[in-house]
Amino acid sequence: MNELGFDNEQDVAEAAPRRDRSGRKHKSEDSGWVAKLKKNVFMAFLIDLIVIVAAALILSLLVKTFLVRSFFVPSGSMLSTLQLQDRIIVNELVPSLVPIEHGDVLVFKDPGGWLGPEVSTQAKNQNAVEQATEWFLSAFGLAAPDSSQHLVKRAIGLPGDRVACCDVNKKLTINGVSIDEIYLDKGVEPSASQFDVTVPANKLWMMGDNRLSSADSRFHTDLPSKGFVDRSYVVGRAFVVSWPINHWRWLDNFSSVFKDVPKPQN
Repeated sequence: MNELGFDNEQDVAEAAPRRDRSGRKHKSEDSGWVAKLKKNVFMAFLIDLIVIVAAALILSLLVKTFLVRSFFVPSGSMLSTLQLQDRIIVNELVPSLVPIEHGDVLVFKDPGGWLGPEVSTQAKNQNAVEQATEWFLSAFGLAAPDSSQHLVKRAIGLPGDRVACCDVNKKLTINGVSIDEIYLDKGVEPSASQFDVTVPANKLWMMGDNRLSSADSRFHTDLPSKGFVDRSYVVGRAFVVSWPINHWRWLDNFSSVFKDVPKPQN
C-alpha cells in the first residue's frame, strides 16, 4: 500500500486481455479477411471505386427523379430552336414548384391522340434484354428511351388566355395584344390556319416553333381535349441543349416577347 492507503498494483481486469464469456480473447477489428483486404492495395482501390460509383449512381437517381431529366428531341417540330435528336435537360420542378410562364419550352406526355399508334408499339418490339438495359440506364439519367413518347412545344397560352391568329399584321394575339415571335425562323408566319381559343383552367395551348410542320394544339381541336394540354401532363421545362456539344446553349423563354401581354380578364 502507498502512503494514501491504495494499492499500486495494476488492476487485474485492466491488465489481462479482455475475454468473452467463453473465456476466449476478442479478435481485433483488423484481424481476419478484413485485414487482408486492407493490406491488398488493389482490393482497397477496388472497394473505394465501387463505393464512389455506387454513391454517384444513387445521387444521379435522386437528381433524375426529383430535379432534372434528360430527353432526346424526337421530331423537327421545334426547328430551328431545337434540332432533331438534340439532347435537352429538363427542369422537373416545373410546374410542381416553379410556375409555367409564356414562352417556356415544355416537355409533356401525350395528352391522348397526338402521337401515332406506331409510337406506343415501339417498346413492345424490344426484347427483354433491351428493355431491361434501357430501364436501368434511364433510371440513372444515362438514357431516355421514352423520349419518342413525349412532345416538346412552346407554351403560348396559359389558363384564361385568349389566343387568336391572326391580326391584320399576320401576328398572333394573346388577350388582344399582338406579339412579335422572334424565336420563329425569318419569314415564317405564326400559323397558316386561323383559330381563336380561350384556354381553360389548368390547361395550356402549346405550339411548336416550326409552325409549318408542327402537329400542335392547332391540329388536335377535334379531340376530347380540344387541343389543350392539361398541366398534369407536363414533365418539366427544357432549359439547356446539352448534346451535341456544338449545339450547346440555354433555352430562352423570350420573356420580352410576352412582356406586354395583359392578364386574362376572366
